[in-house]
Amino acid sequence: MEIQITLDCDEPHELVAFWSTALGYEIEDHTAVVEGLVATGRLPEQAVVHTDHGTGFADLAACRDPEGRRPRMLLQREPGRPPGKLRQHLDLQVGAERADHEVARLVALGATVAWTSADRGVATTTLRDPEGNEFCVS
Repeated sequence: MEIQITLDCDEPHELVAFWSTALGYEIEDHTAVVEGLVATGRLPEQAVVHTDHGTGFADLAACRDPEGRRPRMLLQREPGRPPGKLRQHLDLQVGAERADHEVARLVALGATVAWTSADRGVATTTLRDPEGNEFCVS
């Protein structure tokens, strides 16, 4: 069984750039699939986007671990979603000795720090990705 993490968002292609870099993932190129669907009339041209990573679906983007050990991440456009609140969030567990460095790296990528707490024993920093979705580093 494989696990995929799916996140609802406003701009999947912008957010996949953040998350792929944050996690050390590779953005998937869906060119062959999308062009095949367009060629057979199963996908209208309006549902297509052209990015630095090839031709893709306008409403979704994906990235994956190049070593295939961690879950694939799919980002899908979900209009009307309450801002800043995902149906789920990610906890990036890097260890106390690396946490400050990781937070700084993610802020440089476009995340913002929301707060830091240690109310459950482990110091955890809650951040927001470029769309305001919360995730944690500990």
